[in-house]
Amino acid sequence: MKIYALTAGAALLAGAAWAGQTASPAPRPQAQAAAQLPATQALFQSYVSTGKMPGIVGAFGAPGRPATFVTAGRIADGANAPAAGPDSLWRIYSMTKPITGMAAMILVEEGKLRLDQPVHEILPAFRNMQVLTDPEKSLASRPAARPITIRHLLTHTAGLGYNIITTGPLKAEYEKRGILPGAVNGLVEAQARQVRPKSLGEFADRVATLPLIADPGTRWSYSIGLDVLGAVVERAGGMPFERFLQTRIFTPLRMTSTYFTVPASETGRFATNYLFAGDNRVPVDPAATSVYLQPPSFPYGGAGLVSSARDYDRFLHMLQNGGTLDGARVMKPETVRLAMSDLLPPGVTFAGIGGGTGGTQGGVRMGYGAGGSVYLEGRPGGPGKGTYGWGGAAGTIAYVDPENRVRGTIMVNYFPAERWPLRQEIPAALAKDLGRR
Repeated sequence: MKIYALTAGAALLAGAAWAGQTASPAPRPQAQAAAQLPATQALFQSYVSTGKMPGIVGAFGAPGRPATFVTAGRIADGANAPAAGPDSLWRIYSMTKPITGMAAMILVEEGKLRLDQPVHEILPAFRNMQVLTDPEKSLASRPAARPITIRHLLTHTAGLGYNIITTGPLKAEYEKRGILPGAVNGLVEAQARQVRPKSLGEFADRVATLPLIADPGTRWSYSIGLDVLGAVVERAGGMPFERFLQTRIFTPLRMTSTYFTVPASETGRFATNYLFAGDNRVPVDPAATSVYLQPPSFPYGGAGLVSSARDYDRFLHMLQNGGTLDGARVMKPETVRLAMSDLLPPGVTFAGIGGGTGGTQGGVRMGYGAGGSVYLEGRPGGPGKGTYGWGGAAGTIAYVDPENRVRGTIMVNYFPAERWPLRQEIPAALAKDLGRR
């Protein structure tokens, strides 16, 4: 997701002292990464030396091998800011979605959910959904042709909206009723908390009172589906959503730096998030006063996590290994294959998405799996067929490429995500390093 509205970000730009912010000198690159992935290391270093970003971290790996970390720069502007490294903390925003998707797939594996199960069997408030008849002009609606299913929530085909995408009266209603599952900074948070639900269950019930933008299963539209899915996981899993993620994914994978709330003791390794104003970047959420230092209204399954390159690589490594890492079994191989396959309902297509969302852009045929896009064909010099992944609104990227047997995590923090073409340049540099170009 991106910031709720550019007007909120614009309010922060009023501080004239920030207007001339520039990049600080970068620490020396890692010698190991420079030797193993020289083109990628050189690209990262150029991003920092030309002032595109304060710092960047990448984690890249092949099956059965630990990650190679590529780093450049610092976690904030300023000569005294810590160097960016494998354990630096970054807001991953929509890279939370694949984690929530895999949580739901664990429950599918266990028979506690079914892909084509109506959501109202888990959350009764979704039993009688309505669909807008004139989305741009009114909230007038008709009964939905079919119920929302778990598959629909996983693949953004439920007909739900998103305040960062939806327009017209429904967007206004989302904002009025606090359907704002994400955090930007203290200023925006103070406004959002006045209307946002106080629990995940209340959030889902409130969503169910609003009309859909399309009949379930008929259209791909970026949505709060993975946030609602968090409520499904909570109910079907028999424990709070955040505890389910901790006990079933984070703890087994030894992901010790992934949080909905960053502990005060970890602030020193937490990156500052920036907003570009022309060619200047403005600190929109400084680490020392970050909104992520306070608990969220509820855990946002679509955009709520902070993580490190090392931690997120362990999540991807598990997927690459077919559900196992270092002896810990999180999912069965067949569950991973299903989750990373095209799960779109018949007749629905996905053509990519940009505009600051952090999602995958078009260019090749794609489908959609459990919370992430799936390449239906390869891109020369880039991701291969079957590549699964997603990105975050602050520029982060994550993918598993089964065909080329590689995985990648890229951590940066700035709005908008598409400010620089990392999604095109980094896979190309990595392909060059691996001799595939």
